[in-house]
Amino acid sequence: MTLLWMNLFLVFCLVLLARVLAVEVHTNTAVLFKPNKLFVFVALISLVAVAGLRSNIGDTFFYMHAYEVNTFTWELIKEQKDIGFGVLQMLLQSISSDPQLLILTTALITNALIVIVLYKYSRMLELSLFVYITGGLFLITMNGIRQTLAAAIAFTAIKFLVEGGFKRYAAVILIASLFHQSALILLPVYFMVQVKAFSKATLALLAFAVLLVAGFDQFSSILFSAIEDTQYGEYKDFAEGGANFLRVAVEGAPLFVAYLGRDRLREVMPNSDVIINMCLIGFVFMVVSTQNWIFARFSIYFGLYQLILISWLVLLFRDRDEKLVYYGILVCYLFYYFYENVITLNISYESHYLLW
Repeated sequence: MTLLWMNLFLVFCLVLLARVLAVEVHTNTAVLFKPNKLFVFVALISLVAVAGLRSNIGDTFFYMHAYEVNTFTWELIKEQKDIGFGVLQMLLQSISSDPQLLILTTALITNALIVIVLYKYSRMLELSLFVYITGGLFLITMNGIRQTLAAAIAFTAIKFLVEGGFKRYAAVILIASLFHQSALILLPVYFMVQVKAFSKATLALLAFAVLLVAGFDQFSSILFSAIEDTQYGEYKDFAEGGANFLRVAVEGAPLFVAYLGRDRLREVMPNSDVIINMCLIGFVFMVVSTQNWIFARFSIYFGLYQLILISWLVLLFRDRDEKLVYYGILVCYLFYYFYENVITLNISYESHYLLW
């Protein structure tokens, strides 16, 4: 864990410095302050190095083993579930047979895309990246390579989601689905989030989540019967229990604060309704995952939007309280990071290149 703690400290300090040294950007309607790109870039290097040079955590070993024992040809790729990931491995094998190249490349693409989007849409970038690490998403990128790569690609479609443009949005989602087909769930989501946040529609969505939990046995039997002939049919035998209720609380807390300050949030945060609705859908999946953890996998696509939401929440409070709220977020997520990674998961980071 030492390197993970060092990475957290380094990334936060660098991006905080980047915001202190922000550059003025003049638009037709306002003067914006963008964090210094050089320090953000160095922070990105830290994220990519730690994630890309690992040799363990989650299913990393299995991806590296598959890269070593398989020769990726077009025939093999056609037989696989997600052809985009197969093509990527075929291209990388033409460069080197070292599986570390696969881990480094996916870490680079995933983290770079996430940081680029956060740089554009976050109000306090250092807060977003702090929660990215302490909230668990950074670790998940090392434990679900294909799906988080797909989520990062889909995340870049945020411009078309908030400004409108379904065809371009759909094109990005289809590209993401080449790496993990579950990304296709984001196609109907486009229409679901184009409503006012915390309206009757969102209340209905929450009620639906409660009903799913209450009648989970019936719901799961119908769902798994429908997908039994697909690549996800194996999940019907998934029996690792439900998600931790603390995780659900962590997912729901920013939404609760956003609800209390919803009017102010619409004033300070552009297109907040779409962002909130994406977070709300992620929360629904997390609630359902208390019955079966596999549903938490879908929340990966929506958790990235929560990183944007959290960076704007500080502005909902009185000026004299903003600093207290800011530090409160840091402390709470730091405690959660320690509880989740040290006490619960007992994460041990290993690398053949980064020694500490």
